[in-house]
Amino acid sequence: MEVLLNFLIYGLVQSAFLSLVAIGFSLTYGISRLPNFAHGALYILAGFLIWNGLNVWKIGYLPSVILAIVLTALIGYSLYYGIIIRVRGMEVSEVIATFAFSFVIVELLRYFGLFGLSYTLPPFLRGSLEFAGVVLDYQRLIVIISTVALVAFLYFFTHYTKIGLAFRAIAQDEQVAMMLGIDSDKVAALSLAFGSALAALAAAIWIPVSQLASESALEILLYALVVSILGGLGSVTGVIVASLIIGYAQVFTASFIAPHYQMIVALVAIIILLLTKPSGIFGKQKELEERV
Repeated sequence: MEVLLNFLIYGLVQSAFLSLVAIGFSLTYGISRLPNFAHGALYILAGFLIWNGLNVWKIGYLPSVILAIVLTALIGYSLYYGIIIRVRGMEVSEVIATFAFSFVIVELLRYFGLFGLSYTLPPFLRGSLEFAGVVLDYQRLIVIISTVALVAFLYFFTHYTKIGLAFRAIAQDEQVAMMLGIDSDKVAALSLAFGSALAALAAAIWIPVSQLASESALEILLYALVVSILGGLGSVTGVIVASLIIGYAQVFTASFIAPHYQMIVALVAIIILLLTKPSGIFGKQKELEERV
C-alpha cells in the first residue's frame, strides 16, 4: 500500500512539473503557430534572474520571482519583433532562429558563471507532510497546487479577457480574426511573451526541488516538446493528459527499472505517436511532422 501511494503521489508531482514546463510552449504554438525552441533557455534564464534577485540584488523572493517573470516576458516579446517577424511563415527559419537564440542565452549564462551545480533556489516553504508513511515536502505540494491553479487561470483568461479572446480568435482562424481588426503580429508577440512568462513561472516553482544549471535548458525543451506533441500542440487538455501519461511512466521506470531511463520513456512515447498519430492525442494540426 505504501509503495502504491508513493507511486501515485510522486507520479502526480512529476506530471504537474511536465505540465508546467509544457503549457507555455504549447500555448504559443497553438495561438500563433510559433515553435519557440528558446523555451528551455528562457526557463533557465528566469531561474538565474531569481537567484540574482535573492543573492545579489537582495530584493526578496517574491519580488525576484515577479521581476524574472516580467523580464522573461519582455524578452519573449522582443524576440518576436526583433527576429521572428522577419522570418514569420517560414517554418524551418522560425525553428532555427529560436534555437539559435536559445544558444545565445545559454552561452551568456555560462559566461556569467552559470554552470555546474553551484546555484540553487530555496523552497518557498520548508517542511513536509506525511501521509500513510509517504513523505511529501511542501515545495512539491506547491508544484501540484500551482499547476491546478494555472490551468484554472488559463481557462478564465482565455474565456473572459479581451487578450484571451483575441488569442482564441487567432488560434481558430487567423484570416477571419484579422478581418475583425485583430492585429496578428501583436497577438503573436503577446503569445510569445505569455509563453515565456509561463516558462519563468515554471522555473520559479520547480527549480527549488531540482537544480539550476545551464545544461538543463535542452532537457526542459525536450520535455516541453515531448508533452506538447504527445498531447497535441495547442491543446491544454492534451498537455495535461500527456503529462499524466509520461509523468507516471517516468516514475514507474525510475522506481522499478532505473532512473536514467526516464528520458528514454518520453522519447519512445513520442516516436510511437509520430508513427501512429502525428498530430497528437488531442491535436488537429496535420502539418505537425513538417514543422517539428
